[in-house]
Amino acid sequence: MSTSKKSLASVNPLIETRDVIALKGKTGNIYESIAVVSRRATQIAVNMKEELHRKLDEFSVHADNLEEVHENKEQIEISRIYERMANPALQALSEFNDDKIYYRKK
Repeated sequence: MSTSKKSLASVNPLIETRDVIALKGKTGNIYESIAVVSRRATQIAVNMKEELHRKLDEFSVHADNLEEVHENKEQIEISRIYERMANPALQALSEFNDDKIYYRKK
């Protein structure tokens, strides 16, 4: 279920209407399709969050004084990049429509 970062960055961050019948056609059940997309969206969100925290931890300063706040332009730019990325649900739906998600019934 992993996908390269290029394909995730190419997902349109704007919301579009979707063909529900096409979603249903992949699994035979609309609710099952939504469940597959939902699970993948959760995986993407967790991965994005872990990656963002790893990158931001490089900038963390363990000081006792909480009054001092340092603005780091690199840290702000990293945060902006992640804010501009498409919602994990949109990314998962794009992967599902492109048949990039492997799923199976238990």
